[in-house]
Amino acid sequence: MLESAVSPVPEGVRPDQWDGLASYLADGGLVALTGAGLSTESGLPSYRDARGVRRVQPMTVTELRASHEARQRYWARSYVGWPRFAAARPNDGHRAVARLLAAGTLTSVITQNVDGLHQAAGASEVLELHGNLERVVCMACSSTHRRDDMDDWLRDANPGFDRAIGGAVRPDGDVALPEAIVRAFVTADCPVCGSDLLKPDVVMFGESVPKPLVEQCFGLVEEASALLVLGSSLAVMSGYRFVRRAARIGVPVIVINDGWTRGDGETDLKIEAPLGSTLTALADRLGAPAVGAPGV
Repeated sequence: MLESAVSPVPEGVRPDQWDGLASYLADGGLVALTGAGLSTESGLPSYRDARGVRRVQPMTVTELRASHEARQRYWARSYVGWPRFAAARPNDGHRAVARLLAAGTLTSVITQNVDGLHQAAGASEVLELHGNLERVVCMACSSTHRRDDMDDWLRDANPGFDRAIGGAVRPDGDVALPEAIVRAFVTADCPVCGSDLLKPDVVMFGESVPKPLVEQCFGLVEEASALLVLGSSLAVMSGYRFVRRAARIGVPVIVINDGWTRGDGETDLKIEAPLGSTLTALADRLGAPAVGAPGV
């Protein structure tokens, strides 16, 4: 059990919410469920706005499998976006989560994010529901590859390509491009089987989270003292199912998110406030030690 310290109430949080949040976390044993909202302070946009409306329509796995042209479009956009996505660094929220893990306040983190920023902040016990963009998998032979290697293959295939073109990086790590540029882009083939059926090693729309991983996460939620949802609208079932399970078995659900969530009706405490400053103040109040890690 951590000893609470006197700390100022963060901006956007009522004093009664602040005391209630600290009391839920005081004895530890919580599981965190994190979403894209935790990474927005690192410069990575979330999929939905504060009302839960999707900002972009991502490519589905069915589209990616269907044609070479779809894969050409995906990898051209990803090639432009990857340096910007990979340059993202952990923010105060990621660092605070790592501190709470190290202190035992949190036992584990279930993340819907594919950016690896929890681990870069020094967090252990991170389960990636949707995989990680740092890896690539071949849909023909199932071999896996480093995304940085894929980047080298694409660079060799597209000498002189201007990666500075395009606008801001999108939630999937890509950048929208004019169709003429996409049509001129040359894709890479799998070095194992020669197929161009390469995809990011993430759960794309139209795919399911592997059942053993889902069951592992259910087990963690069932053993938790509470479920702490951070930066997720819970709009998709892959994350929302854990809130439903927690509510059904009487595990308290606490949410810190900037806006609407699908689980608002199943939440015991909800706080709408900036995640970085709120989580840092919470870690300070609970006396969680600092955690050092490369990339922080």
